[in-house]
Amino acid sequence: MIAIIREIANRFLGRGEATITVPSFDGALKPNQILEQAETLFECEAPEDLATDGHSLFIADGTRLLRVAGSSPTLIRTFERPISALAALPSGGLAVALGGREVHIYDSITAETPAVVFTGELHAVNALVAAPDGTLIATDGSSERDVGDWARDLMELGETGRVFRLDPKTQTMRQLARGLGYAFGAVASGSDILVSESWRHRVVSIAPDGTRKVILRHLPVYPSRLVPATGGGFWLTAFTARTQLIEFVLREPAYRRRMIAEIDPEYWIVPRLRSGSSFKEPLQGAHIKTMGVMKPWAPPRSYGLVIRLGADGSPRYSLHSRADGLNHGIVAAVEFGGDLVVIAKGPGRVLKLPLAVLDKEARL
Repeated sequence: MIAIIREIANRFLGRGEATITVPSFDGALKPNQILEQAETLFECEAPEDLATDGHSLFIADGTRLLRVAGSSPTLIRTFERPISALAALPSGGLAVALGGREVHIYDSITAETPAVVFTGELHAVNALVAAPDGTLIATDGSSERDVGDWARDLMELGETGRVFRLDPKTQTMRQLARGLGYAFGAVASGSDILVSESWRHRVVSIAPDGTRKVILRHLPVYPSRLVPATGGGFWLTAFTARTQLIEFVLREPAYRRRMIAEIDPEYWIVPRLRSGSSFKEPLQGAHIKTMGVMKPWAPPRSYGLVIRLGADGSPRYSLHSRADGLNHGIVAAVEFGGDLVVIAKGPGRVLKLPLAVLDKEARL
């Protein structure tokens, strides 16, 4: 009863979850243009995820699985459906999520057929990660919307995200958590699992008994995949930034229903992985352009961000591509060959930044 009264009061006063304010990029999240200065390894039509076994870099590009061992990618195989998530296994195998609904486990990179296939409850698998005990952690963004229909899930205030543990040895699948505001990315942290909860703008820790603890909250972005970082800690990607306009729309159910029913999804007031290609795009308010020049501090329709987290989950520094940049829609990152390799899904680029100088540059 107290929770219900508090929620009603928050909605009336515009505070708590009912506020439309957005946290500022400050402190460890202070804006820069490091992602705009990154080297472009190559471009893809539909890059989605990255994985590495320490020797090769694997890239999911639509229905294609690519491997980079030298300076250019080579095709390993093509699937019938788009790859929605990828993970290299300690055993030398590979885990591939197809269309968000199936996870195929291959004993080796060259194996023609999967050793194990997980399906059934899976609906929108968007991230896979190998756990220390030999199992696989999968985040299932929504149990109602397909993996590519995340914008609709946001507009419907979706909170049906789940986390599963897949065991290739026993070929069993166990649900670890549900009711998440779009689960998008996970990583093992001791005996717990850190999970990105995109629509609630936070990272939560899930204990073996299912207990949840908020590790990082009130982010000004929508967080996505997590990967371990050298020296401890993690890399957290964010596929776009929040804006007050979107926060306002999320609190107007009548407007959202009409927008979904009457407007082309391309022009909905929702976060995007890229922007600036059409004059029909909805304005974001405030000061966007002066004399035809996009201002870096303009409210972003799309954005690029990677956050370096410490072992305790606190932000240490961040890498940005601001509103006037191009390397937006950062959906994946991984350390490989002394570099941080990231996917900017908006322009379809695979970028790399040297780890040896990244820490120094990020602190300038």
